[in-house]
Parts: sequence; structure tokens; C-alpha cells
Amino acid sequence: MTEQRERPSRRSQPEVYASVRECAADLVYRVLERGAYANLLLEKQMKGSTYSGEDRRLLTEIVNGTVRMVKHLDEVLNLFLKGDIASQNRWLRSVLRVSAYQLLFMDRVPEYAVVNEAVNIVAHRVGQGLGRVTNGVLRNLLRRREDLNLPGEPEVCLAAYYSHPEWMVDQFIEQYGLEQARAILRFDNSAPALTLRVNRLRARPAQLAADLAAEGIDVTISPCWPEALRVTAAKSPLSESRPFKSGMFYIQNEAAMLAGIILNPSPEETVYDLCCGVGGKSTHLAEIMDNKGRILAFDIYGHKIKLLKENCRRLGIEIAEAYEADVTGLSPHLTPGSAVLLDAPCSGLGVLARRSDARWKKSRKDLRELPGLQSLMLEQAARLVQKGGRLLYSTCTVNRGENEEVVKGFLNSHTHFRLQGFDRELEPFPLDPPDRRACAGGMLTLLPGKYDTDGMFFALLKRED
Repeated sequence: MTEQRERPSRRSQPEVYASVRECAADLVYRVLERGAYANLLLEKQMKGSTYSGEDRRLLTEIVNGTVRMVKHLDEVLNLFLKGDIASQNRWLRSVLRVSAYQLLFMDRVPEYAVVNEAVNIVAHRVGQGLGRVTNGVLRNLLRRREDLNLPGEPEVCLAAYYSHPEWMVDQFIEQYGLEQARAILRFDNSAPALTLRVNRLRARPAQLAADLAAEGIDVTISPCWPEALRVTAAKSPLSESRPFKSGMFYIQNEAAMLAGIILNPSPEETVYDLCCGVGGKSTHLAEIMDNKGRILAFDIYGHKIKLLKENCRRLGIEIAEAYEADVTGLSPHLTPGSAVLLDAPCSGLGVLARRSDARWKKSRKDLRELPGLQSLMLEQAARLVQKGGRLLYSTCTVNRGENEEVVKGFLNSHTHFRLQGFDRELEPFPLDPPDRRACAGGMLTLLPGKYDTDGMFFALLKRED
């Protein structure tokens, strides 16, 4: 099909979009055609908008869902197009994708309104001819969606059905078997839980739940951790609530909370947090330490250090010192501490449910290159551990090459370190027997969705000499 010229858009404010669906198509266009990041675009769009809570949820679901499921959607749309979708007009592609997502994956959508609006958007943006193509494709999809069959070989079908890159599906199957891989793929396509870590310096779970309820935010106690709350409904953004502004909670998944719980620093200890990011784990460590002692946090990105400091102010954390620095080049004159956390940069294969576009921005090359950097950082972290101290290596991936293999390689060349069990620290967490035994051995992989949490890896090491 001949590519038609797209009419340039002058839209700079959310209010000028004719509808939420047109806005969604525009954002999907920018993510999938221009490489933008979905979460950043959505955040920017929401800040300048007058959307209701319902419209915000609709926009978020359509954009994230379409980007997440694009491989599946393209396979379906190819059944109704004369040519492959990759050869179509880029704006037509975007509108077809967001429309197909609504028709296939969203409940109670006004089906023919979705089709009619898609036709109008395409006709306005690129012409009446492609508007008629849009109408034909979507109406055929509606008629035949109950008996759709995705083409291709079995392994390609699995990747298409769950909308993941083929190499990633192969990786999950190779390391965890077919059924567990399917479970991971399903979880990656689900809406992740929104979990709050109760700031023990300023609140208790029951008190925070009551304060949030007063503002129309419903929560339940997490089934995984007693000091965490899961949001079940919210009439307004959490960041606008009084409990948030008062520093009573931090938004953090239970899996990420386990880093501080496993390291379990005591008040008055000196703790290093390497690759600290915006301070989710740093502030948790400070809360566990009752805001006593010293935390030295380092990250290579200055904007993250700025956000860490803002989070500390909001949460009432006073013992964290934050520095912009490359962890691989820290001064050799730093005084070793009793506890070190290295939350290493990784492929992020454990948190794909949270970043709809992340699966499309990863590659096999990343998985080959990251272990070298992770090993270098682990070497640096080890130098900051005093005799008798402990080092926690964590990632948010479930790739064994970045996890167990990095740790085993480190232990082979650092005989004065050994794995230390942490099953007692995680006693309240509902681990199954195999994972409980893994904790006792000093390493734990939380597979995505197994406990309805993100995927994470932890290895606790103790320095003996």
C-alpha cells in the first residue's frame, strides 16, 4: 500500500485532542514509531491535563496495553490487511493498534464507537482512503475475533500470543521450563499491583489505611508483607493525598522491599547504598535503622540524586548522604562499612509488567554485556565491606547469567566471602519450601508473579577475614 503523507501535528497541550483515544493513538505513535518512553510520555501528558480520574485510567490502559501487546496485535491485524502491517502508513498503524487493543482486551468498550472514532481520526490525519481501510479492517476484526488463529511455528506463536520477543521467550523456557515461562509471560501482561511501603517513622498500617480511606483511597494489607498496603481503588492521584505529602508512605513493590529487610541494618551502623537511584531502598534502610546511623548513597545520575534528597525530606529521613558518582570509580580511601547494598544495573526482566515498552528495548546483546559490568561493580562493593560485614547483591532481573553466575564467579575469586542465609529475616513472607531453602542457602530468585510481586534476585554475602 502506498504510504500517504501524515499531516503534521501542532498538538502541544492535552486539551486540544478530540478524545482520549486520539491522544492514546498519538502517544503510541511516539513510543512505537519514534522510540519515546511510554511512562515519561504519560507522566507529562497527565501533568498538563484536565482529565478526570476515569479518563486518566483509560488513557493509561490503552497506551500501556497497546505497547505491551503490539506483537500480538500486529499478528491479528495482518490477518485483515492486504499487506504486512510493517508496510502500512505509520499513523494508520498506530490507530489500528490502539483500536484493536480496545476491541480484543478491554471489557465493556463501545465497539462501534471505537471503530467510528478510529475511522474519523485516520481520515482527518492521513485521508479518506485510509479511513475506509480502517473501517474495513476493524469491522472484519469484530466479525471474526472469536475464531482468530495466530499463524507461525509453535515457539513463534508463543511469543506472538504473549507479545514478547522470541529470544526472550526462549530465554525463559531455557532457564525455567515451559510452564513457568508461560506463567512469567502472563504476569508480564497483567496490571501490576500498586503497593505502598508504610513509613514506620511516621505511621502504622492501620493508621495509614484509615487516613487514605478518608481521601477516597482504598487499601488492603499486603498478603506478602505486614507493613505494606496494596491500593485497590483511588479517586485521585496518590501524590495529591495528605498522607503522601506528610511522608507516611513510599510507593514500592514488596519484592523491592525485601532488599532492606534482608540486609537488616541496625541503628548506628554505617551502610553503603550503591546505584541508589531515587532512594527507594535507601529510605527503607533508614526507616529500618530508626533514622540512626549513617547511609552513604551513590548514583551516576544527578537527577536521581536530586529526587533521592526530595524523597528523604518528604519521609523525614536525616541519615542519608547522597552523592553523584560512578560506582566503578569510587575513591579507594572510603572507610569500609558494616553493610553494603549493591542494587546493580540489569536487564530488568523481572519488572516487565511495570514498563510496557521495556521488552522491546532489550536485546540478547544486553544480556551478554551486563555481567561484566555487574562483576566490576560487585568487586568495588566488596572493597567497602569491613571484616565481619555483609554485602547484598540484588537485581530486578531473573536472568541467571546476571544473577547466580555473577555471584558464583565472585565467590570463586574472593574466598574471604561466603553466602549467608536470610530465611529468618523473610519469615513473614509466604515463600514456598523450595524458595525457603534457597533463602537459607543465601540466594533467592523471586520469579515475576509467583507471589503476585515483581521478579527480583538477592544474594547475601558475608566477609569473614
